[in-house]
Amino acid sequence: MGDVIGQKHINKGMFLGLMGVLVFSLTLPVTRLIVPFMNPIFLGLGRSVIAGVVAAIILLLLKQPLPTKRQVGLLLLTACGVVWGFPILSALGMQTVPASHGSVVSGLLPLITAIFATMITKEVPSVGFWIAAFIGAGLVISFSFIKGGFEINTGHLYLIGSSIIGGMGYAFGGKVSKEIGGWQVICWALVLSFPITFSGAWMLKPDDFFSFPGYVYLSFLYLALASQLFGFFFWNKGLVLGGIARVSQIQLLQPFLSIIAAIIILGESVDAMTYIFALAVVLTIAVSRKMGVNS
Repeated sequence: MGDVIGQKHINKGMFLGLMGVLVFSLTLPVTRLIVPFMNPIFLGLGRSVIAGVVAAIILLLLKQPLPTKRQVGLLLLTACGVVWGFPILSALGMQTVPASHGSVVSGLLPLITAIFATMITKEVPSVGFWIAAFIGAGLVISFSFIKGGFEINTGHLYLIGSSIIGGMGYAFGGKVSKEIGGWQVICWALVLSFPITFSGAWMLKPDDFFSFPGYVYLSFLYLALASQLFGFFFWNKGLVLGGIARVSQIQLLQPFLSIIAAIIILGESVDAMTYIFALAVVLTIAVSRKMGVNS
């Protein structure tokens, strides 16, 4: 009976993780769409300001208890990754890197998240899991460079940096989610980081912020409310139920979901190679899901 219940938790965790990835898959195309209108650091911080206000309202309305001192430390580490680091560095990368290269971010994230999970939690993935994870990351990164060319510039370094710090944030967020709940983690991370986030955004706010086209504001709200807040409700809960290392591998699908989003938002096309790589990545996720992860 225990194995059945455990498998149900894993299945639910994988499903919630997929829901989170569906939300996150629009992040880079939308960022690419509006980053010409504003400072990328403001974009990264500004979306967290809006999300932080909504998060504070949710915490107050639902009368959530204050986190402990130890939990505050974990929440601030989470914020370093998912509130400050990833949004700012990915926006900086999107200034100079073609949209097709942006998939390098989500190609590295699953593997890096799994590595951090083994460092800060008791999860011990099997050798088979690691083989599938490295193959999956290799497929996504190979696809990204084949599609976008092999040159490396500062933008790529920003994206690599965002992957590293983002993976750290995911892992710490997953760890503390086991104690206070998935949606509470992102809400508290946004609220605790709000003073610094608001100060930075205020200093960098565009003088012509109220003269942008309408789609810029809608896109900005998507990044704030979906990518920065509600997407993590699904993601963090999925990490708790299915395990950080295992569920993180679902994010290997994100580059291909982002391409679908780019077709809709930016009018890009998809060739046969994309479908082949997508199928191969789905197979690696299926394999890694079957591999043991002790916790």
